[in-house]
Amino acid sequence: MGNKVFSFHHRPSPSNSGDLAAAMDRWTGVVDAPLSRGGPLLRVAASLILSPAKTLAVPRANAILFTGDRVRGTGDPVIKQLSGAAHLARVLAGKLSGETNAWVVDAACFAGPFVVYQQLVPSVDSAGDPNSTRGMNESTGFPAAAGIASIFEHGIGELIQNKISGCSSKDSAVNQHPAASLTSYCPPRTIILGFSKGGVVVNQLVTELSCWASKSMKNSVDVSRPNPYDLTHNLPVPTSTGDVLSSGKNIFEFHYVDVGLNCAGAYITDHAVFKEMANYVSRTSKNLRFVHGTPRQRSDPNRSWILKEKDIMLLLLRDEAQRCEGRLLTSEKKYFDGRPRSLLMHFEILEAVDIS
Repeated sequence: MGNKVFSFHHRPSPSNSGDLAAAMDRWTGVVDAPLSRGGPLLRVAASLILSPAKTLAVPRANAILFTGDRVRGTGDPVIKQLSGAAHLARVLAGKLSGETNAWVVDAACFAGPFVVYQQLVPSVDSAGDPNSTRGMNESTGFPAAAGIASIFEHGIGELIQNKISGCSSKDSAVNQHPAASLTSYCPPRTIILGFSKGGVVVNQLVTELSCWASKSMKNSVDVSRPNPYDLTHNLPVPTSTGDVLSSGKNIFEFHYVDVGLNCAGAYITDHAVFKEMANYVSRTSKNLRFVHGTPRQRSDPNRSWILKEKDIMLLLLRDEAQRCEGRLLTSEKKYFDGRPRSLLMHFEILEAVDIS
């Protein structure tokens, strides 16, 4: 499965014995996660909470960040550090509550420096850009939701396999089946983040959720299906397409983090997508959407469509939010206003972004 990097972080015992989050240790590492049996491997960095007994704990949420194109040769140590998935997993975990797992996904395929999320977004071209400027293509069977479920499942499964077969004796305390601590739990929610070109995955998932919602409301489809990789029972992550999309309750937030493309399609501008999602959300639970941006993307004179698409999407969302009586929430946050556009600020937003 390739080289893996592991580390354990111990938090001091809390003065209040009831403060479970403070008592938890955290495992951070990199694993390889296939999206299908025999398929290409995605490098996935994770920062996962452990219970006081050193078993995998049940998180309140799983946050998963999809990264963008590779940047090489800048000579800037900050950009280099913020391009590392393991470092980003630690940064992301630090922004969230102590009971949230953080996952950072590097795509399995690149066209030179360009990330190509073809397994998650089949409609992208050979350079990883979307072929549609209005909405993504769902017709291939909810690939992004299925891929997210597979990433979660195999990330956990690879971790368990490694601990059982390869841990040193000093870490033997974690060589336990996680199901021992998961006899009953509420399914954790999922927070989706797309950074830069990783926003195409967010667009795909939004489109899938909209389509799934429409079909589900008509009782014409059930996307739940048996798990083909039954590594464990009661995993603390969604492990099927239905788990990810079910009732719209598991997906709690979408975050567009300084997204942008060299072509149109960075944001969804198809009103029908948001209308269907809003119709469904109004009958289920709140979904939150946050748009985070810097002048690097929004003030680029050579890519004026980025700002226009963002404005159109937010307008459509706010119109639908009014119909949902507050169940669909939208927020826009700006960073580094007043600073000259730079590649550095594009990466610095990963440290500055507020997702609390």
